[in-house]
Amino acid sequence: MDNPKVKVINLTKKFGDLLVLDDVSFEVAEKEFMCVVGPTGCGKTTFLNSLTKLYLPTSGEILVNGEPVDMKKNNISYIFQEQSTMPWLTVEENVGIGLKIKGVNSKDKKEAVDEVLDIVGLNDFRKYYPNELSASMLQRVVIARAFATKPELLLMDEPYGQLDIELRFKLEDELIKLWQRTQTTVLFITHNIEEAVYLSEKILVLTNKPTKIKKIIDNHLPRPRNVVDPEFIKLRNEVTELIKWW
Repeated sequence: MDNPKVKVINLTKKFGDLLVLDDVSFEVAEKEFMCVVGPTGCGKTTFLNSLTKLYLPTSGEILVNGEPVDMKKNNISYIFQEQSTMPWLTVEENVGIGLKIKGVNSKDKKEAVDEVLDIVGLNDFRKYYPNELSASMLQRVVIARAFATKPELLLMDEPYGQLDIELRFKLEDELIKLWQRTQTTVLFITHNIEEAVYLSEKILVLTNKPTKIKKIIDNHLPRPRNVVDPEFIKLRNEVTELIKWW
C-alpha cells in the first residue's frame, strides 16, 4: 500500500511475562473503515490502547502519515466502550468541546456542531443535559463530538456494545453517514461479527492470545447493506469460522 494512513510494524505488548500482542503488522489506508474482530478476551482493547500509546508497546512501531504516532501532533479521537459525556455541559456544548479546546472560532465551531447534530438527529435536543437523555442519545453525542473535530484517525472501542439491536442499526447508519461526510479513517473494535460486516471496508481478524493477525478480509459489499442478502451472510459466516479458536 502506498502511503498508508496507519502502519503498524511488529507490534508486541507484554504485561510482565504475559504476551498479549505478538508481532502484529498491518496497514490502514487513508479514509478507510477497518473493523477489528477476534475471540472474546483476545486483547482487542489492548490492541487499540497500544495504537494510541495509552499502553506503551513492548516493541514495534506505529506510524501515522509515515511518522511515529504522537497524540500531541496527530488529530486522533478515541471513543471508549463507556459513554463519556460531561454532565455539566449541554448536548451542543459537549459536541463542541473539542473544537473549543482547539481554539476554533465561534462561527466555524457552530457550523461544525450544527452539521453533526443534524446527521445524528439531535438538533431538537441541543440544549438538553446528559441526565435528560437516553443511552442511545448519549452515545450519539459522543460520536458527534468525535466527528466534529474532523479527526484524521478515529478509534472506536465497541461503542454500541451496551445497546439493543434496533438502536445499534440506527446508530451504525448514522456512523456511516458521518464517516462518508468527513472522510475520516476509522478503526473500529467490535465483538459483533454482523456489525463488522455491516460497517467495514476491511475486516482484521485476530487470533486468541497471544494475539496475532489471522486474516485481513476486503469487504466489497455495496452500500446500503442488507443483512439478509446471501453475500452478506456468506461473509458473516466466513468471519465467524475464522474467529473460532477451539
